[in-house]
Amino acid sequence: MRNLNKAMKRVIIYGIVGIGITLLTSSCKSTQKITEGESATVKLPSESIASNQKKETGYAETIASTEVMFEMIDIPGGSFLMGSPENEADRKADEGAQKEVSVDDFYMAKYETTWDVFELFFKQNRELFVKLDNNKVIKIDAITRPSPPYEDPSYGMGKEDFPAVSMSAYSALVFCKWLSTVTGKFYRLPTEAEWEYAARAGSTTAYSFGDVTNIDDYAVYYKNAKGVYAKVGTKKPNAWGLYDMHGNAAEWTLDEYKADAYATLESKNPWMTPMVIHPRVYRGGSWDDDAKALRSAARTASSKKLQKRDPQIPKSFWWFTDSNFVGFRLVSPKVQPTADEQKKFWQRVLDE
Repeated sequence: MRNLNKAMKRVIIYGIVGIGITLLTSSCKSTQKITEGESATVKLPSESIASNQKKETGYAETIASTEVMFEMIDIPGGSFLMGSPENEADRKADEGAQKEVSVDDFYMAKYETTWDVFELFFKQNRELFVKLDNNKVIKIDAITRPSPPYEDPSYGMGKEDFPAVSMSAYSALVFCKWLSTVTGKFYRLPTEAEWEYAARAGSTTAYSFGDVTNIDDYAVYYKNAKGVYAKVGTKKPNAWGLYDMHGNAAEWTLDEYKADAYATLESKNPWMTPMVIHPRVYRGGSWDDDAKALRSAARTASSKKLQKRDPQIPKSFWWFTDSNFVGFRLVSPKVQPTADEQKKFWQRVLDE
């Protein structure tokens, strides 16, 4: 990751977690109209971008009391070889040894979570949801909302249809709890295994689209970003219809980072349960990264450097001042966990 000061200069220049894995198994406005709070199956466009292209299905759902809608892609479960081979260019040691793992069916957001969805979670938008049924309102009000950020978390790069960034993994998870409460459907961050499985979309190459020479068609990264992130979905999707899995905003996962994780993880629905604030894993690379960080197997560990310029004592656990390149993407298990399982999950990952 490049020095944040360089990123800030470019911005100015251009416009300014032992329950079962059942629990482990984008946001963007859509013009499709469905009944508020209702899920609807939608057929998504397909493009011949890879030999493993599949016909896409999923659902679109509005957030109650708003006109904001996000789309989810149906990701069929399966097995794959997680990590990278020793002969892959730019490979790092923490990407191996490769391990065959399997994941259950899940849905993943078509796009990275955008500001219009994430900001509904903020305190100032509480009044939008007071007309929901009393039991739901009580549950929503019991969820702590983010404190105001120290500075503009978008760094002036834009908010409408752009990926939400600069939040901590904790903040993203509390948002997921809030969204689950509002919609009645369980949402969370993807595990590392789910993320890589979806990013690869059946491919075994370094990138889901094959050779790095095609990267400009599929990814927003350092060489073509002009110093800022882009609106979600401006590049081609992978073979499973997911946009920006490579680049634009890097994406938080549900896992704690361990360099030797693959040696200890289970083979079915692996998850390295987080026990610390740092290091957590984020994936995909960003607008401020070179192409090598965008490889499907590339892993990045968070650290206190993401909070370096935060002058608050103690530093915010909602916002990371030096992470305007990290956002997140939603997943929802095809088999939904029970209410009791969800409660235990949130207690575990949020230390409630």
